[in-house]
Amino acid sequence: MIEKLLPETHHATETLSRSILKTVTYRVIILILDFTSIYIFTGQIKVALGFMIVSNIYSTVGFFFHERIWDKIKWGKIIYKKTDHTHR
Repeated sequence: MIEKLLPETHHATETLSRSILKTVTYRVIILILDFTSIYIFTGQIKVALGFMIVSNIYSTVGFFFHERIWDKIKWGKIIYKKTDHTHR
């Protein structure tokens, strides 16, 4: 439905570099949130850092593969055909 309001805003494929950049930027946000919330609950920097590091290693790998798998699934994608505008 929203696709009709925002035509040609979706892509058919995603490059490896785009997936990596999305993963890194997402993880930076999560690192900050993880550290902040654990520090607020425990008041201990070492505990907050330890949890942040360990949980973000395995969840970053999981997110990356989740993203790449979903990129291969055609369901819900709108694939636009490229048009040649030079022949008018």
